[in-house]
Amino acid sequence: MLLVPADPLRPRHPDPHFAPEALTAREAGVPVALVDHDALARGDADAALRRLPGEGEAVYRGWMLHADRYAAFAEALATRGVTLRTRPDQYRRAHELPGWYADLAPVTPVTVWTSGDGRDAFDQARTELGDGPAVLRDYCKSMKHYWHEATLIPDLADAEAAWAVARRFRELREDDFVGGFVLRRFEQFTSAEVRTWWRDGQCVLVGPHPDTPNLPPDTTPDLTTITPLVAALSLPFVTVDLAQRDDGVWRVVELGDAQVSDRPATITPARLLTPLLPPTPTPHPTPPDRPVDHGVVAPN
Repeated sequence: MLLVPADPLRPRHPDPHFAPEALTAREAGVPVALVDHDALARGDADAALRRLPGEGEAVYRGWMLHADRYAAFAEALATRGVTLRTRPDQYRRAHELPGWYADLAPVTPVTVWTSGDGRDAFDQARTELGDGPAVLRDYCKSMKHYWHEATLIPDLADAEAAWAVARRFRELREDDFVGGFVLRRFEQFTSAEVRTWWRDGQCVLVGPHPDTPNLPPDTTPDLTTITPLVAALSLPFVTVDLAQRDDGVWRVVELGDAQVSDRPATITPARLLTPLLPPTPTPHPTPPDRPVDHGVVAPN
């Protein structure tokens, strides 16, 4: 079963952003059910599932959810006989950077983080990472579209300037701030980001990042080193965003739970869903009411 958000204005229809995926799933014979994302986000999972039919295993494709909201979602589904393929602990591990960083440390920028948004903890993390430029985010998301005011810290040694960036980041994230501040050592990338999609530790799709949907990778990323590290996470469905560093090495920019990762417009729903959803079973032929005459004469 594929679960997608309902259109807030037409609750019996899929959210327009996910409608193409819902249509593709239905055409492939996969049941589709609608959930109320607004109800999920405010913590009312039971209300979100009022239109849920059927039982079985489900994959969610929808808007981002906090890990605790996802856990409540999974629990409410379980009472209705539906099991999410991605467990709540797996979702949190993929969705929040501290869950995956240690496993991918060899292939991603050096990173430290805080618990909470206090100045003292921020300064401690800043000192731990050392001097030089860094990129700021929280456990789940950056504000890279506010690059100079809320993402890039030109020099961690400048405590006041660094805190000004952190303070602005915190203001912009508002209630969506998750976990704490994350400081990542700045690395110079020379390519557009590439979004790779993984099922059960195997890469099943390589394409552009949603921010640059018309910029497919010039070269196929070398996944030789990355693949065993992603596989070791034992996560059922994730995205790994990659970029090529100025020395030619492909680096992990982000890992996320693919249920809430955006699909670039230039990747068709079928390309994404075909390796994800079960194939439509081949129907067995219905036995005829009497033997079919194939023109063969039985021996005496």
